[in-house]
Amino acid sequence: MLCLALPMSMSSALGQSEAQDTVEPMVFPPTILLVGPESSQQIVVQQAAALNRTIDLTRQVIYRTSDSNIITIDSLGVVKPINEGAATVIVELNEWSKTIPVTVEGLKTPRPVSFRSDIQPILTKAACNSGGCHGKAEGQNGFKLSVFAFDDEFDHDSITRHGRGRRINIASPASSLLLKKATGLLPHGGGRKVPVDGLWHHQLQRWIAEGASLDEQGSNSVDHLEVYPSQLEVQSNSGLQLQVFAVDNDGKKRCVTREAEFFSNAEAVARPDEDGWVHVDDVPGEAAILVRYRGNVQTSRIRLPQHFKVTPPPARNQIDTLVWDRLSTLGIQPSPVSDDATFLRRVYLDTIGTLPTHNEAREFLSSPAADKRITLINQLLNRPEYADFWAMKWADILRVDREIIKPPGTIAMTRWLREQFAINRPYDEFVSDIVTARGNTSNESPAAMYLVHNDPEKLARSISQVFLGVRIECAQCHQHPFERWGQEDYFAFAGFFSGIKNKKTSASGTKIYDEAGSDLKHPRSGEAVPFAGLGAPPVVPPSEDAPPSAVSRRDALSSWITARDNPFLAKMIVNRLWAHYFGRGLVDPVDDIRETNPASNEPLMEFLTEYTKEHSFDLKKLTALILNSSTYQLSSVTNESNLQDQQNFSHSTWRSVPAEVLLDAISQVTDVPESFNGWPAGYRAIEIWDNRMPSYFFRVFGKPQRVSVCECERGSDPSIAQALHLMNAPESIAKIQHRNGAARQLATSNATEDEIIETLYLATFSRFPNDDELALMRTAFADSGVTRQEAVEDIVWALLNSREFVFNH
Repeated sequence: MLCLALPMSMSSALGQSEAQDTVEPMVFPPTILLVGPESSQQIVVQQAAALNRTIDLTRQVIYRTSDSNIITIDSLGVVKPINEGAATVIVELNEWSKTIPVTVEGLKTPRPVSFRSDIQPILTKAACNSGGCHGKAEGQNGFKLSVFAFDDEFDHDSITRHGRGRRINIASPASSLLLKKATGLLPHGGGRKVPVDGLWHHQLQRWIAEGASLDEQGSNSVDHLEVYPSQLEVQSNSGLQLQVFAVDNDGKKRCVTREAEFFSNAEAVARPDEDGWVHVDDVPGEAAILVRYRGNVQTSRIRLPQHFKVTPPPARNQIDTLVWDRLSTLGIQPSPVSDDATFLRRVYLDTIGTLPTHNEAREFLSSPAADKRITLINQLLNRPEYADFWAMKWADILRVDREIIKPPGTIAMTRWLREQFAINRPYDEFVSDIVTARGNTSNESPAAMYLVHNDPEKLARSISQVFLGVRIECAQCHQHPFERWGQEDYFAFAGFFSGIKNKKTSASGTKIYDEAGSDLKHPRSGEAVPFAGLGAPPVVPPSEDAPPSAVSRRDALSSWITARDNPFLAKMIVNRLWAHYFGRGLVDPVDDIRETNPASNEPLMEFLTEYTKEHSFDLKKLTALILNSSTYQLSSVTNESNLQDQQNFSHSTWRSVPAEVLLDAISQVTDVPESFNGWPAGYRAIEIWDNRMPSYFFRVFGKPQRVSVCECERGSDPSIAQALHLMNAPESIAKIQHRNGAARQLATSNATEDEIIETLYLATFSRFPNDDELALMRTAFADSGVTRQEAVEDIVWALLNSREFVFNH
């Protein structure tokens, strides 16, 4: 008999308060079959507790074996074979026990080790073929493997033949360089990757002894993965064990927990280690644990609720209903709806990238109308600044780069973007126009984009990420590590753009047009890959005698993208808009939508996706729905239950103001317009089309250079350089002290000191000062050595350098 765990009382394992509500523990699997000398089985022991929670006892129970000559089991619940035969595992905790039958076979005449199914998973789990080791483009120290084992033939050849065949020694497997390096018996830059005398060590050595062969394609193939538990509600400051099965085409299962890889999309909630043990702290929410094995992926949902009673504000629309449902499930009390001043400033900055003036703020705050927020939202969506602001954002996303497409093309495309938002062009038509753009790049159209994204593969990556939310670039070289996309999908999608051509028409203009194009070749097989949408069947090309207008592959792409049943387009724009207004998408990152990275509130994502389709991709209607929700209008002041919540939108978050918006705000508060080099006076930063304009302010506050389609290019993290610039920059001081600026206007006016302070607070924070702030600011006028204008300037400087001014909350 073998005992490998310290005893623990049932009540202490479960918590005294819940012990009386528990039921008998469950052990999974109920029976175990071990086939082969390197097989293993992870056991999971769970107990249902109060409040629908489950407690994992896998590492708390005692394990014993009925025959240690047949099997061993460690304190983590991993069963391994010793000899063929039958035995049992006894699981105990106090008076409770459970017996699990175990059968061991296939040790005397084991099946040959499979390079594809046995060796490659070891190299992947040990990170030998990761991008930071032998999987990088140039390899490591002369040894190169394909990233994440996507090319079995290449890897087998590299191990057995490259390096003059010195990496393995079939005559003396134990002396093979591959083994000695992996186990650390010889110096290895990557350190020890394979434990000495462990199952991996034995399996690698047996493979070499059997001749280090490459088995046939499709042998021992994995059809799918099963993860247990697939979903679980747990307690805070706990842990749980995942169990992973590879299921072949015949339905046979084998435990691959030891070789599987584990990742979390919300590590603050739940973070797995390499053994599949998931650590849960005290941050409420839900995490999707992604499990990967041999190119197959599956997820397990881990939810951590709280015990707080939830009484949300009144729901104003379906968004609130779905968010409140989610928060109630997690025991998170949302913050109250924000006051009028907070809402006013937030909605102005988010919607039109512009601060309300002090007069606009005063008028809104003094209005008694019950529907004034609804009215304001409708007004903002129809202001010209809305089109300016969103044209700027989409010019960043689409990389409207003056250096590549020249000033005429940059101006033309920026004007086109502004017009689309001004007329509220349906988003599906907007995307279709971009995907099929043709003509002169100097005309007002999106054609200039095809000078920046100027080859089929670059276009495939950009269009997929921007409009579909699919980061397909990984599949260019290997199977996507977290998705189903492979090289065939990548080159099929890139085939849509193989017919795009351009021709110079003038010094500043280029014509974009289409030819028939041709299918791209698979880089490994050399075979042509028919062009197709992601996950869609190949497009049937038009006949050879069809007119030129029918030949465009991009027209076929447009039809696929904008089809009602397209699974990507509506979901992606919903997520992009939600991320803009809340600081985080329902899916995060915003452009990484996949089954293995689910939305934090999937019913809400489904509702908004259908709402967008049903309302013909009307972005203003979708935006109004979001802005009118109580969820958007919640306060940023947290409570005990939602303090740590970062994914369920229980409160507003403090967000950095974009560089252009902040510069415009400073100019508006000081009443001194910014002077842009070569531009007429009066232009605002959000109207500037020149992304290469020299500006220290833009650089230090993170204005993107438009070198990537990812919104992450825009800097959003505050820095010391930003704070020092605001406090000391001659440009800011000059605006404050300007002879025609707001400070001087107020100082020379007939306004009282309190009225001046009130006006400045309305201009910067969109609210009236409270009594303490009023008393503090009065002291600026009390100093006998300071003039009235200097006092006003000091107040302006202090307000512009406050956290409340430089952040949107």
